[in-house]
Amino acid sequence: MGHHHLDLLDKKILKLISEDARIPFLEVARACNVSGAAIHQRIQKLSNLGIIKGSQFILDPEKIGYETCAYVALYLQDPSRHDTVVEALRKVPEVVECHMTTGGMDLFIKLYARNNHHLMQLIHDKLQPLGLSRSETIISFSTSIDRQLPIVDMPVDEESEDDDEA
Repeated sequence: MGHHHLDLLDKKILKLISEDARIPFLEVARACNVSGAAIHQRIQKLSNLGIIKGSQFILDPEKIGYETCAYVALYLQDPSRHDTVVEALRKVPEVVECHMTTGGMDLFIKLYARNNHHLMQLIHDKLQPLGLSRSETIISFSTSIDRQLPIVDMPVDEESEDDDEA
């Protein structure tokens, strides 16, 4: 899992599109003082490298009826079933994140439920049957910070700064 060296143009492009995924390429090109084709090529390169992982509309869970956000630490009875459990969690639409972590827990997930009763049903009916020895649930009352990693203080590869600026 290596990182890629980015030049100043890559960094500026990433800053602009991470602030507004709908920004037209020509507007990015003007801000970067390069051609639209150069921006298109750079964004394609950044996508191919996996630096940009697509674009999406972000739904507000509460506005579509999911009022409870919870983080759940999962402790497996049989840790060797990790991959099987992760695959089963992929099939639970309310689970939006799943992390392999350090510490005593085997997995740490984020999920949304319609309310506390629905959360209890999810834990009892969807999570416990996966072979948990136990779980610990934390309910989030609100999100104080929710952002992308900022495009500041990233290492810049000075040598490739002028590469593919056609």
